[in-house]
Amino acid sequence: MTRELVHDVEQFLLREARLLDEGRFRDWLSLLADDIRYWMPSMGRRYRASSKALVMADSDRCLEREFSSESEVAILDETKESLERRVARLESGMAWAEDPPSHTCHIISNIAVLEGGRETQVTVHSNFILYRTRGESEQDFYVGRRQDLLRWSGSDWRIAYRKILLPQHVLAAKNASNFF
Repeated sequence: MTRELVHDVEQFLLREARLLDEGRFRDWLSLLADDIRYWMPSMGRRYRASSKALVMADSDRCLEREFSSESEVAILDETKESLERRVARLESGMAWAEDPPSHTCHIISNIAVLEGGRETQVTVHSNFILYRTRGESEQDFYVGRRQDLLRWSGSDWRIAYRKILLPQHVLAAKNASNFF
């Protein structure tokens, strides 16, 4: 892996964040592969089987994994088509969860670019903070990490897969209408 590749991927992710913060959602959609899976699993509410803090009579309350699997309930589970519908709804003026619209600031850090198995794709891990303000007093912070699969399209990267991991059992925000 070259420094140039890592730099290109970092710049791609920073450009994506800027598009979202500027409300340029149509331009953001152009960064997505047609077959994207954009999902946010829910965090488990169970204890680890190795936990010494509790003595449990019911082993069903134990769970070794932290987040739901790809076939279980998720907070978000979207395709490019559903993301396009969300953007169209934002543009229609009929998205009540975004009236008045949110203003966001995405902070992307800890970007780690891994080999993707093919020359034309890479796996990228990153951390993020999404600050959102809306109306006169509504403020939300989302802090988490992402796992992306980026695919080279011949002229730029496209996000083919994004897994958004929020280490929260309950979202404090009134909605999850923003893009991560």
